[in-house]
Amino acid sequence: MLEAYLLIGFSDMPDLLVPLFLAFLLIYLLTLVGNLLIITTIYSSSLLHSPMYFFLSNLSFIDITYTSIIFPQMLVNFFNGGTNISLSECLVQMYFFTVMASTEINLLTLMAYDRYVAICNPLRYMVIMNRSVCTWLATGCLTMGLIDTLPHTIAVAQLSFCVTHTINHFFCDLSAMLKLSSSDTGKIETLTYVLGSILTLMSFILIIVSYINIAFSVLKIRSKDGRHKAFSTCTSHLFVVFLFYGSVSIAYMRPTSSFSKMNNKILALSYIAVTPLCNPIIYSLKNTEFKNALRKKRNTA
Repeated sequence: MLEAYLLIGFSDMPDLLVPLFLAFLLIYLLTLVGNLLIITTIYSSSLLHSPMYFFLSNLSFIDITYTSIIFPQMLVNFFNGGTNISLSECLVQMYFFTVMASTEINLLTLMAYDRYVAICNPLRYMVIMNRSVCTWLATGCLTMGLIDTLPHTIAVAQLSFCVTHTINHFFCDLSAMLKLSSSDTGKIETLTYVLGSILTLMSFILIIVSYINIAFSVLKIRSKDGRHKAFSTCTSHLFVVFLFYGSVSIAYMRPTSSFSKMNNKILALSYIAVTPLCNPIIYSLKNTEFKNALRKKRNTA
């Protein structure tokens, strides 16, 4: 078994190390501040103690967690020209990152169901989506993430690896690990494709079905303001869904040889850096209730 890897990150672009370090540091800090602001605002404001904002705070927590699994080490790489990491540490990083990504997929699906119940069955919304149910559903999202990513990690741990200890990536991504292996990775690629397709496609279908039903219900609303309010609570979520699902699907639902190493890094940044950064902006700018709660919090501070 391979004792250690060298994660080279972006050290193969020496002329861009300083600008990239500053850019990624800014992105990471903005991601932390933005998502922490959402969490603290939701929990400190009685106006936002509803299932929708409970799930939104969970989404922000997940975004903070999985960016923190990757970014600190990536930033250190800019100064060290790469980071030595043991096989066990690499597997742990890969596992917990995929756990958080899987949990986010589950949570985005749950948030679509929450909007479906709120708009299509408003009179029973608080009965169906009571606090106990929401807690169990959020816990279930994490539990599913912990379970459905185990097969990939166990399978990768059984592989033999090449003498070359260098990973041309900024974290222990599954595709990068498979490229480094001297074993036949066909079965693992198939396992990844099948399980990933089941999780991603089923979740995406459930989201689309939820929003088709939502659209029919909203079109029945006679008031123009009522239709606008209903649609405004959904458009932000849909944008996040397409951004996250699109980048993750392209990254993992394809053969490992189909993209160049640099394309792998750029694609990974779309769901590791861009989505967690955009989520607070998207949800806060288009949400009147959140903006009112934030304004009230500033006034009382």
